[in-house]
Amino acid sequence: MTDRAPAEHPRPDVPVQVYVAPGRSSFGPAIAHFDRWADLTLERIRGNPIADTVFMSATKLGDWSLIWHIVNVSRGLTSDRRAAQTPVLALALGVESLLVNQGLKRLFKRPQPTAEGDPRYPVRRPLTSSFPSGHASAAAFTAVLLTSWDDKRSAPLWWTLASTVAVSRAYVRIHHSSDVVAGMAVGTVLGLGARTILRRTGIMAAARRLTSP
Repeated sequence: MTDRAPAEHPRPDVPVQVYVAPGRSSFGPAIAHFDRWADLTLERIRGNPIADTVFMSATKLGDWSLIWHIVNVSRGLTSDRRAAQTPVLALALGVESLLVNQGLKRLFKRPQPTAEGDPRYPVRRPLTSSFPSGHASAAAFTAVLLTSWDDKRSAPLWWTLASTVAVSRAYVRIHHSSDVVAGMAVGTVLGLGARTILRRTGIMAAARRLTSP
């Protein structure tokens, strides 16, 4: 469903597509109001060179979880313990992607907030439903696992990186903000589930044996 423009005259400095976004009303007026408010809030910093660079880089690195695979391999080079975690996280990210992109997303058919993407931010357009955000889910999923494997002092690093990737999807207007919130929630739940499975099944111990010299 496509939202109608608001009765009041939109601000002249705000692109009309920020007011009229496909799919914004898919989940009712409360979610539509939140998405419109979030879009207008982000519009205040869109066009800032630093913000544009940070969020455009984050959203492109989030494609196919590239940033998380880079982090994963880089960590694996720092110690034997982390080297054992590398194949586990790579496989876990693959499973998470299947569950979200080929499973959960197929239950919803929410359009992206822009029909062809925001012309100010040329990014790859997802082929699946806008809800939930796969970038946000993968980000939270990885942050949960990395925080559980490293000490708790690493949490600000991983969650700041994850949040940046997640918010970037709403910033470049390829997802509604509610898609991002839902994606973070889904990724957190899946991450906690994966952490429990890894602890109870002995997969980590097996990975350490396979990667030890």
